[in-house]
Amino acid sequence: MIRLRPGEKLVVASHNPGKVEEIRQLIAPFALRVLSPAQLGLAEPAETGTSFAGNAALKAEAAMHGSGLAALADDSGLCVAALDGAPGIYSARWAGAAKDFRIAMRRVEDELREKGTPDSRAFFVCALALAAPEAATEIFEGRVYGSLTFPPRGSKGFGYDPIFVPEGHRMTFGEMEPEVKHALSHRARAFAKLVNSAIAPGTDQ
Repeated sequence: MIRLRPGEKLVVASHNPGKVEEIRQLIAPFALRVLSPAQLGLAEPAETGTSFAGNAALKAEAAMHGSGLAALADDSGLCVAALDGAPGIYSARWAGAAKDFRIAMRRVEDELREKGTPDSRAFFVCALALAAPEAATEIFEGRVYGSLTFPPRGSKGFGYDPIFVPEGHRMTFGEMEPEVKHALSHRARAFAKLVNSAIAPGTDQ
């Protein structure tokens, strides 16, 4: 079982600046020394997995082998009920080579319109993979359910945040302040499981 201790280096294995920053904020209370793949000159591996957990493990293990350090990777996406769970693990690919999520959100809207359904149910999934030398990779998953709204609202957050309204709220993730989103997001829920399992007892929380 992996245990992270204060002062230990941890690679956040993502080339998405918004995702790295969100994870960095979640990690901040635990006094870990966060490094990014860019700082270490690590290449971004191809996401060839068939699940969120598989892709997260692939990225974490690539960063761990490339750096010799513990590595945390996230694979997350939007699953739309009326689109049979799409875009799912292909959420980033729907944004194209330029990773322009305005294109991705427009595609979601267009495909729902083509379906001619009023069903706006959706959920975000986050799988966090923690890899460390000489240890088995561990997976922690979180979900948050809600509905979609168009046109997109808000400029905070990243990805599909401007079209997702979590259950019990009126604002999209794109309109919420970071501390509000962090309290209920899929990534925060996965991170809470990681903390309970992999943060060493006695860490300042």
